[in-house]
Amino acid sequence: MSQQSQSNDTSTIKFGIGQPVRRFEDNRLVTGRGRYQDGITLPRQAYSVFLRSPHAHARIRSIDTEAALAAPGVLAVYTGEDYAADGLSMPKAMMPRKKADGSPMFAPQRPALVIDRVRYVGDPVAMVIAETLMQAKDAAELISVDYEPLPSVTSTAEAAGTDAPRLWDENPDNISHTVQHGNKAATDAAFARAKHVVRRRYVITRVHAQYMEPRGAIGSHDAYEDRYTLYADVNYPHRVRNMLATSVFRVPESRVRVVCNDVGGGFGAKGWQYVEHRLTLWAARKLERPVKWRCERSEVILADEHGRDNIGEIELALDDKGKFLAVRLHMLANLGAYVGSDRQLLTPFGQIITLTGVYDIPAAHVTIDAVLSNTSPTAPYRGAGRPEACYLMERILEVASRELGIDPVELRQRNLIQSTALPYRTPLGPVYDCGDFARNMQLAIQHSDYAGYEGRRAVSEAAGKLRGIALVNAIEQAAGPVPEFAEVRFQPSGSAMLLMGTKSHGQGHETSFKQILHEKLGIDPAEVQFIDGDTDRVAFGMGSNGSRSMVAGGSALALAADKVIEKGKLIAAHLMEVGVADVSFADCKFSVAGTDRSLTLKQVAMASFQPARLPKGLAPGLIESATYAPEKPTYPNGCHVCEVEVDPQTGAVQLLAYLVVDDVGTVINPLTLAGQIHGGVAQGVGQILMEQVVYEPGSGQLLTASFMDYAMPRADTMCNIAVKSNPVPTSTNLLGAKGAGEAGVVGALPATMIAILDALAPLGVREMDMPATSDRIWYAIQADGVEVRT
Repeated sequence: MSQQSQSNDTSTIKFGIGQPVRRFEDNRLVTGRGRYQDGITLPRQAYSVFLRSPHAHARIRSIDTEAALAAPGVLAVYTGEDYAADGLSMPKAMMPRKKADGSPMFAPQRPALVIDRVRYVGDPVAMVIAETLMQAKDAAELISVDYEPLPSVTSTAEAAGTDAPRLWDENPDNISHTVQHGNKAATDAAFARAKHVVRRRYVITRVHAQYMEPRGAIGSHDAYEDRYTLYADVNYPHRVRNMLATSVFRVPESRVRVVCNDVGGGFGAKGWQYVEHRLTLWAARKLERPVKWRCERSEVILADEHGRDNIGEIELALDDKGKFLAVRLHMLANLGAYVGSDRQLLTPFGQIITLTGVYDIPAAHVTIDAVLSNTSPTAPYRGAGRPEACYLMERILEVASRELGIDPVELRQRNLIQSTALPYRTPLGPVYDCGDFARNMQLAIQHSDYAGYEGRRAVSEAAGKLRGIALVNAIEQAAGPVPEFAEVRFQPSGSAMLLMGTKSHGQGHETSFKQILHEKLGIDPAEVQFIDGDTDRVAFGMGSNGSRSMVAGGSALALAADKVIEKGKLIAAHLMEVGVADVSFADCKFSVAGTDRSLTLKQVAMASFQPARLPKGLAPGLIESATYAPEKPTYPNGCHVCEVEVDPQTGAVQLLAYLVVDDVGTVINPLTLAGQIHGGVAQGVGQILMEQVVYEPGSGQLLTASFMDYAMPRADTMCNIAVKSNPVPTSTNLLGAKGAGEAGVVGALPATMIAILDALAPLGVREMDMPATSDRIWYAIQADGVEVRT
């Protein structure tokens, strides 16, 4: 059925919670009618480009902008000294963190434009603004910067070393701070009595989100109101407004507006306030005209925050029966060159607390050293610490399985947290309130035909291929106790507006939230206008991150809808001249018990704007809002099964089958859920097989700055991804939802890598770090001295 017929024929289609409704957004997005960042053009707008450092580490002796200023069409050339002269501030990290010796955290702020010393390739040095984009580009090439190159370090392991080049003279080493979780004494005691201890070191590579549309910004300043407007593709517009108002321009929030329309993918990397946002606003005020910046595709990895990039040394202690006793982890987490805000401190430092997974492990201790390096700053990227935690645990579990001679599925089942033990407090702090981890595994074994694997492996072997399989368990912490806002605003005509504080960047929010509203009020989705992403239109919001939109935003919407019903009952009772207690609401109408008298919600909404028809003392209008903050986070979980085939002649990997059994609590829309899981799995598979941001050792030059060098999965990389649901609704929020946006990627990293290693095991290849590219696999086969035969 077409989307148009879905929108107009509510008699045959149910739109409520749990229904596989196609996205309302798709009509305009796939027909070229989306309103993306680069499609915005303001009257008299000028164009800006940034001159970025070609050095990973260097002193700036001088910057000569004279020739650039004299170039045709140039309106201004700004440097860091100009920014500082105007007295603008810089955001800074506020989380209470310390170094291992108890001294304060060293968190160097990120300058808008560097004045004295660049610290990674891509550090912005100057901003050029001209009448046209090409004029700005030409002028930028005329700026002369005298650099004094300095030693640099881009490797996470090397940056943490005592003899590494120092990024900051004020810091005695390259360690920003240290974070610890768990009970060290109890963990050490468990290891001391363990029968078996397995240890490994795993590298989790640096990656980039590589979204469809690169970032952009348009800054505008209204001199009449002395008010700034930023058009930008960000995850949380209200928080960006707050940052700009309080930490940069130091003005009331009412004097800053942030507008975000369609976002061509975000995945965390577009979440926060980048330097280009404040610079376009500042330049617009100085020039008294709008200033636009569009990130070039070749500039993206230079300009953006990156994800992941850490090294984990993990140990697992077991008794003589294969029971887990304790896990211990020391991690090096690369922050990059700066700590521009608390955003750089979120992962993996907080989310590593799900390290113990769905397993009953009595003791655990984690130490994370935050490392500064001559690289782009890192920040949350889809999963934001949860894929790292799952990867480390599932990899070391496989090692234990092999060394103890216990089947990996049996070892997992032997150590699962049972449903009867829930709620369960893990040794790192999280409290799992609900779930059925054993059934996740049972369903995964059943639907993947795990029992028939050996037959399939034999077929591959006969064809000269190596087949491997992996079954892993995943869990994550999602949707923490942060407030969210929703408003249902009826018009005098009876139609409605739905305003949400979350921000969609591809998840299908308009559809899902309309489903919730229809479930509560029965309103035809075609008569509901959906609005998000505008701080002048939506009163408040914390935005979209950490798989929180349905949990917090959906619950806020449910509360607002309940308020609509309660006020509607007062009006309906007055209009039908009965007591409020005699009025019920269902199927989009208010009815009087025991009679056939009723009024539709639309009739009541229209009457609400007519004071003469209202009960005495009741304010006109039917406009209700709510703010909801969950008291506890949720814990989406699941089981992934990945099956691959490796060609030993070339090292090429082919995905043959992928299954996800997921528990995301209440499923709002199975179609959009499957889309989220598919996308997450693809990003996890991509990181394992091919994706990696690479810097050249020594020079610190970025070697993967374009699609020619940064590989990503294509359609032919993937296989069919089957999604099965095992929902166990949570009681921690009004909808019972657990969060779903990052569920796919959490289990995909370990599932893909373990399946590859299982395929290579007969050839003696036991360990490999990501990315498992065909050349790495081929060399690993040769290194183990195995003769590969046709």
